Amino acid sequence: MECRPGCGACCVVISISSPIPGMPHGKKAGERCVNLTEDNRCKLFGKPERPAVCVSLEPTPEMCGEDNDHAWRYLAMLEQATKPDRDL
Repeated sequence: MECRPGCGACCVVISISSPIPGMPHGKKAGERCVNLTEDNRCKLFGKPERPAVCVSLEPTPEMCGEDNDHAWRYLAMLEQATKPDRDL
C-alpha cells in the first residue's frame, strides 16, 4: 500500500522522539513536522536523511482506512494508547 496523497496524518498526529532534520528534538504529538509541505507531502521521502522511524512506519489498510479522517483518528488512538504513563 502507498501513502494517500495529501493525508499527512503520520507527520502530524504522532510524536517522534528521535531527531528529524529541522527538528533536532523530534516533535510532539499534534505538532506538524517542518518537513511536511503545504499539500501534506513529505519533503524527505526517499532521501537518506529521512529518519528511520519514518521509514519504518508503512501505510496499512488498518491504519489508513478509506479516508484521511480514518487515518487521523486511528493514529491519534495509537498515540494515546502508547503514551508513557507519568504516574509510575
